[in-house]
Amino acid sequence: MLQKYDDRNASIKVWIKDKLVDRKDAKVSVFDSTVQGGDAVWEGIRVYKQGVFCLDLHIDRMEDSARAMAFSDIPSREFIKNAIFETLRANGMIDDVHIRLTLSRGEKLTSGMDPRLNAFGSILIVLAEWKPPVYDNDKGIKIITSTIRRNSPMNLDSKIHHNNLINNILAKIQANHAGADDALMLDNYGFLAEMNGTNIFIVKDKVLLTPHADACLHGITRALIIETAKNLDIQVQERNISLTELYSADEAFGTGSMGELTPIYEVDGRRLSDRRKNNITSILSDAFHELSLNYCTKF
Repeated sequence: MLQKYDDRNASIKVWIKDKLVDRKDAKVSVFDSTVQGGDAVWEGIRVYKQGVFCLDLHIDRMEDSARAMAFSDIPSREFIKNAIFETLRANGMIDDVHIRLTLSRGEKLTSGMDPRLNAFGSILIVLAEWKPPVYDNDKGIKIITSTIRRNSPMNLDSKIHHNNLINNILAKIQANHAGADDALMLDNYGFLAEMNGTNIFIVKDKVLLTPHADACLHGITRALIIETAKNLDIQVQERNISLTELYSADEAFGTGSMGELTPIYEVDGRRLSDRRKNNITSILSDAFHELSLNYCTKF
């Protein structure tokens, strides 16, 4: 699975710090913290005709991550929203759009890890592109189990949505070499954590299961799927899940802003069971799209 390039993105406007610039001029310094050490936080946000999806929840999470990393200055919510809306309006974007929202600690006086070298303030980047969901949600995806473990709170807490993504990229490289669409990452105990870019759910005997949000990102789409399932009286369990349980699952799917709900049809060469009495993945996908209309911010 490789994202497709949209020619319209060649001439987009990008928000850098406090203004819009042409794509060719959208640059940060070699002294920027993002370049120096992945010292930034980010969000992936989808835009529908009804508005920007879960905007406040995404800003909440970005602010939480920035505070956890002791950013000395975080732009106001009003500033962030205005930057997003101005970017979308300048590009004429109203649907099938994905925003990569980044907050860097900013430029350093000289190379080094010490945040006290960041004397110029944080830098907000709003990169909006025409980009529909990246997966084929009719066909679904096949995945392999990566040997790369997902970070635990003992190392680097996955609840910080930071820009140091080498952990996930190494897992994705393994999936690419194996001819798979994505990589499944386990925690330090060998239980399911998440995929390299999305959370994971399985269905067994009409029960929806998902890993604890310990070694995975507490995804916004993940939380809405849990809420949706409970509203539909589908039993939900958050618990440790082993690979054996995934191999014998009736259904499995990933969730995230880039792909919404994506069915998984194969894991490590094993086709998932066709014993589905109720296609819970499809039921949740339809209900999620209905629910999502209530979480859009117009601009």
